Amino acid sequence: MLNPPLRLKTLLAATVLAAIGGSAQADTLVLNAHIITIDDEMPLAEAMLFDAGGVIRAIGSRAELETRAAQARRLDLGGATVVPGLIDAHGHVLNQGLALMRVDLVGTESKAAVIQRLQAFARDLPADSWLLGRGWDQNDWPGADGEFPSAADLDTAFPDRPVWLTRIDGHAGWANSAAMRLATRDLDGKWQPEGGQVLRQNARATGVFIDTAMSVIAQAIPKESEQVLREALRRSTQHLVQLGLTGVHDAGVSWAQFQLMQGLADRGELALRIYAMADGDSAALERLCQSGPYRHANGRLSMRAVKLYSDGALGSRGALLNAPYSDAPDVTGLPVMSRDALAAAMKKAAECGVQAATHAIGDAANQRVLDLYQDVLHSGHNKAGGDHRWRIEHAQIIAPSDLGRFSKLGVIASMQPTHATSDMPWAEQRVGPSRIVGGYAWRSLRDLGVHLALGSDFPVESADPMLGLFAAITRQDLQGQPLQGWYPAQRLTAYEALRGFTLDAAYAGFDEQRLGSLRIGKQADFVVLRRDPLALNGQGLLERPVQATYVDGQPVYQRAGND
Repeated sequence: MLNPPLRLKTLLAATVLAAIGGSAQADTLVLNAHIITIDDEMPLAEAMLFDAGGVIRAIGSRAELETRAAQARRLDLGGATVVPGLIDAHGHVLNQGLALMRVDLVGTESKAAVIQRLQAFARDLPADSWLLGRGWDQNDWPGADGEFPSAADLDTAFPDRPVWLTRIDGHAGWANSAAMRLATRDLDGKWQPEGGQVLRQNARATGVFIDTAMSVIAQAIPKESEQVLREALRRSTQHLVQLGLTGVHDAGVSWAQFQLMQGLADRGELALRIYAMADGDSAALERLCQSGPYRHANGRLSMRAVKLYSDGALGSRGALLNAPYSDAPDVTGLPVMSRDALAAAMKKAAECGVQAATHAIGDAANQRVLDLYQDVLHSGHNKAGGDHRWRIEHAQIIAPSDLGRFSKLGVIASMQPTHATSDMPWAEQRVGPSRIVGGYAWRSLRDLGVHLALGSDFPVESADPMLGLFAAITRQDLQGQPLQGWYPAQRLTAYEALRGFTLDAAYAGFDEQRLGSLRIGKQADFVVLRRDPLALNGQGLLERPVQATYVDGQPVYQRAGND
């Protein structure tokens, strides 16, 4: 089903108007547009009126609104399509900006290609600077058979400059020998950090560090200056609005990072909305517990959630499974936080009225989180009551018997469609044919009444929401393979996918009364597209359709004429 329900076609003739008062010159009338509202009361419209504060005051037919708002400024969109502002329900804003300032290794198809990009980038670096990059994936390297690289692969090209490269999923890092010499402790031996793994051969570190073990190298990297971090935030937000995003749920923000975001919001420099999650049981969570949920006066920045971790990632075999990996019979994954630590953090969140959003990828990790959520939410500690909106981030591999528990417990599934299309070449090898049935199970969860908040996990995946919509609708790669989609029974309709990036994402951030659909009283956050995403086949979503992005009725991005 590519189109919204039939009732959408029957309601366009109606026009809903709020009382229009004040200065008409301050109002803007959007017309000559095909407006998809994601509002059941008026699914389609021809025109929309919003005031100087960016609040929608009327929506409906062009003829009606032109008569009622004759003095308003006209915004003629030339027949383009308008959709509500797109919200990525799981991304990493600062990391995206830093990734834009470092070596981009996404798509490298061999170790040699990695070295080539590193050498090109290093030519402009000061001699004493670390060489930092992100995006490698050994699963893309012919002959690698999923095996990790080593420090020796980097040492010939970089014998003296420290090199640290984060894997595409952010759950493993690759260092050269120069970087390992600067580590905060001896890397050899048999010790392992809780929630992580130093890969070794004959008791000597190979150069790859998984999950919490990454900190052993990361702690040796000189800290970025506040100026660099501000620039990273600026670059990231500008990049995101160009893609049609008006909001992001930032999954794991330290108090120091949040203060930088506050500074941008104070100066009116935050181009889109950020719903921040505290980075675990940390200073940011303490602030939330002391002061309660935060929302900036301009509505662009808020925090009322905490990001927790149950396990690692599937690609690095850190996802926690109930039985060993099908392609690694001695491995079951890593619990990044112990059960006791998770339970304590969840109890704290419940007592403070803070939303818990827990990373869980493997079936054992999802099961553990559901068990703990059930215990905490049904105890006397839950301040939020029934409307807790606790979330599981990723929810990638779920035991079929656990699917129904999401709806029973009122747990939101915060999922990233492009993870499925990136992982499909090797995911079944990791977990086997029986467990993959509960993998990336969007349709199964939605049919059970679970809220699906969709996102990308950028910079792990591209932040482009059109790629997310494409993946959700087709379950294909960019070449249109496999022809019927990977496990096609789990596909979403175009309307369901769009709702996942709009109203359902807004719901997951407690903001469905302000955002996520276009109706009277809501903010005029919207995206102008060249074509109707509900009428396109999947490939049409890949044709750079974003013409403009508006937040609070103000353009934060407009495509140049021939861009």
